Amino acid sequence: MSEASSSPRRIVILGSTGSIGTQAVDVITRNPDRFRVVALAAGGKNAALLARQALDLRAEAVAVAKATAAQDLQLAFYAEAQRRGYAVGDYRLPRIVTGPDAAAELAALDCDVVLNGIDGAAGLKATLAALRYGRTLALANKESLIIGGDLVTSLAAPGQIVAVDSEHSALAQCLRGGSADEVRRLIVTASGGPFRGRAREELADVTPQQALAHPTWAMGPLVTINSATLVNKGLEVIEAHLLYDIPFERIAVVVHPQSIVHSMVEFTDGSTLAQASPPDMRIPIALAMGWPQRIPDAAPACDWTKAASWEFFPLDEEAFPAVGLAKQVGQAGGTFPAVFNGANEACVGAFLAGRLPFTGIVDTIAAVVAEHADRPQSAEVASLDAVLEADRWSRARAGELTGTGAAG
Repeated sequence: MSEASSSPRRIVILGSTGSIGTQAVDVITRNPDRFRVVALAAGGKNAALLARQALDLRAEAVAVAKATAAQDLQLAFYAEAQRRGYAVGDYRLPRIVTGPDAAAELAALDCDVVLNGIDGAAGLKATLAALRYGRTLALANKESLIIGGDLVTSLAAPGQIVAVDSEHSALAQCLRGGSADEVRRLIVTASGGPFRGRAREELADVTPQQALAHPTWAMGPLVTINSATLVNKGLEVIEAHLLYDIPFERIAVVVHPQSIVHSMVEFTDGSTLAQASPPDMRIPIALAMGWPQRIPDAAPACDWTKAASWEFFPLDEEAFPAVGLAKQVGQAGGTFPAVFNGANEACVGAFLAGRLPFTGIVDTIAAVVAEHADRPQSAEVASLDAVLEADRWSRARAGELTGTGAAG
């Protein structure tokens, strides 16, 4: 789409009731000449919101991961229609798809862009489906790329995956400023989370409530805890390597509390390009859906009439060892990233339930990764089954180590 007057891009939003999904809906509703929603998918916990979105956007299909949520969704449609004063039968009910593969089914629909905003490893099948059917993949679900690795990248045509994460969107924009052989390194910025500046011994008694109080971003609980442990930044380093084919030794992490500079690219001549904007995810979401064109007024810009200071600090790898561990996992490749991610998701659940200390999250991940090194495995990810088995084993093993059973 080169101009706003051309046909709107047809969008499938996966995870429409979550943080990424609701912000994508905001961008789309303000740009009806550029985007049209084909279908929506969500977990099923918020049927009322999903019904409102589907009716507002006139979606043709709606998917819920929980099959038991189908009846709740139908009732929500009728309740929402009644609230709007629609006569019975005076509106079209979208087709409802249910089950664990429902999002993947929608990703295969005839559309231009699949925005994958599903949390965690659950988004892998949808990512593979979108790529297999030739859709542009606006990827907010970094975990699917990370655990899929070669399984995902081998399916993707050049430019088919467009990152939604603010850091990787920033890198993509900065990389436009030079050729591949002119890039010296990628610099991924981190807010530092709510515990920036604390020593490791000061983190032992951190509570879930404290860890969920992110100073900059409003995100779901998994991503918020991942930001507090810096596991999220470790995942982003692996993602940057897979997206832009830069070796791990040339990817650095720098702490930037203001979250205005979203990432930087350093070039061989000594210059560095940085992408700066307020911490508003609507900017990278809009860019991913409209790529390579920008969407005017996706969100407010920086106010350059006001004084501001930007700070940058080195990462304290002793207090926050997740990034170093993620680099080791990424370099090992194969099913190691799936184990890292699966163990983390299980440990975050245990921490939120009060069964694991904050520092125990990364310690337990490291223990599970170390055990995986002794398990028989292929050096390369050969199949979806291999990834899913590694994910299942890591969750179960983390559950055993935290005394919570097989976590899912």
